[in-house]
Amino acid sequence: MKEPATAREILVVEDDEAIATGLSLNLRLAGHRATIAGDGDAALEALTSTIFDLVLLDINLPRRNGLDVLSALRGADNFVPVIVLSARDGEYDKVAALRLGADDYVTKPFALAELLARVDAVLRRAQSLAPTPPAAEVDATVVKFADVVVDAAQRTVTRAGEVVKLTHLEFELLLFFVRHPAQVVVRQHLLEMVWGQSAGTPRTIDNFVGQLRKRLEVDPERPRHFVTVRGSGYRFDP
Repeated sequence: MKEPATAREILVVEDDEAIATGLSLNLRLAGHRATIAGDGDAALEALTSTIFDLVLLDINLPRRNGLDVLSALRGADNFVPVIVLSARDGEYDKVAALRLGADDYVTKPFALAELLARVDAVLRRAQSLAPTPPAAEVDATVVKFADVVVDAAQRTVTRAGEVVKLTHLEFELLLFFVRHPAQVVVRQHLLEMVWGQSAGTPRTIDNFVGQLRKRLEVDPERPRHFVTVRGSGYRFDP
C-alpha cells in the first residue's frame, strides 16, 4: 500500500516496552513511520544515523535521561522537533525541557488522541511557525538590528560578528519578534504562535525573553530591543 504524502519519520524514545509499542502502532495507523529507541544512548545513535521529522522523548530513561539527550541534540545543532513525555508534572521540569529546546511537554498519563493532535500541531509548526508579516523588510531573509544579524534561511544569529548559539525555541521566538517590530504582543499570543496553545506558561515566555536579553542586549537589565510592556506583554524595538 502506498504511504500517504503526509507520512513523517518519528522516533519514539521510551523504555516502557508496552507504551513504546502502543505509540508506534498508533503513529503508523495515523500514517507515519515509527522507530523505537529504548534508552538515551540508543536514541542519540539513531538520531546520528537517521533524519527524523519528530522525536517523542521520555524523560526517565536508562543510561542517559531525556533532558541529557535533548541537551546533546541541541548542542550538536540538531533542531528536530521534540515532544517531551514525562510523569513529572512540576513547572521546573517543563521549563527546563522548554529552555533546552523542546517543542512541547506532555504529562503522563496522557490521552492518545491529545498526543496525536500535538504531534500533528508540532509537525505543522515545524513547516511554518510564524504568519507572513506585513512590513516589506520583514520578508527579508536577513534582518539586522544594532550589531545583531539574524539569518532566517540559515537559522544563524551573529552579534558583532560573533556567532550566538540559540536553542530551537529561542530562535523561533527571536524570529517572531523581528518579523513583528514595534508591535505589542501579549504572552498568550506568543505561546500560541511559538509554542502552541497547550504548551508553556506566561513564565515560560519571561524566561525565554530573559535569555534573549542576556545574549543580544548591551545591558540585559535595561533592555533596548526586547521591551516589557507592563500589563500587556513585550515589544521588539529594532
